[in-house]
Amino acid sequence: MVGSLLLAHPELQDPNFTRSVILLTAHTPSDGALGVVLNRPLSLKLVDIKPELAGSALAEVPLYRGGPVSSDQAILAAWKYEAEEGAFKLYFGMDEAKAAQIKAEDPAYELRAFMGYSGWSENQLENELSTDSWIVSQLKPYLGQATGDPLWRKLLLEVSPELGLWADEPEDLSNN
Repeated sequence: MVGSLLLAHPELQDPNFTRSVILLTAHTPSDGALGVVLNRPLSLKLVDIKPELAGSALAEVPLYRGGPVSSDQAILAAWKYEAEEGAFKLYFGMDEAKAAQIKAEDPAYELRAFMGYSGWSENQLENELSTDSWIVSQLKPYLGQATGDPLWRKLLLEVSPELGLWADEPEDLSNN
């Protein structure tokens, strides 16, 4: 499942994960799992939390809320989809020097910084998957081109038209 997306089921009510899309970056049933929420932009740039990066290649890297664990820590990630190879290349948890090097060598990489991460203890994710809290989806070439609820809705619709209908319901049904 590493390298997959976890889509919050439309009925998932945990405020940390409602309508979220998580990139799963590590997973074993015995050790647990780790990922970052891809669709919660903070409307900030990396320079906003690290002023010393002003003028650097990393200054404009967008910040996202990666999850509730260690939410005061920034985690850098870079990815790109290789259409010719049909492969998704990911660097996760890099230091600033490595991130700058990747961006300089290949501007096609999308760089993001995540404040915190999402984590599951031993067998916790398996239990949540068995209760349909999450829907597993494959990575998509357009991953960096959408964010927020639109990304979540688009991915759910690709998994199932029925889930897509659920995704279109307003969060507050009194607005229906």
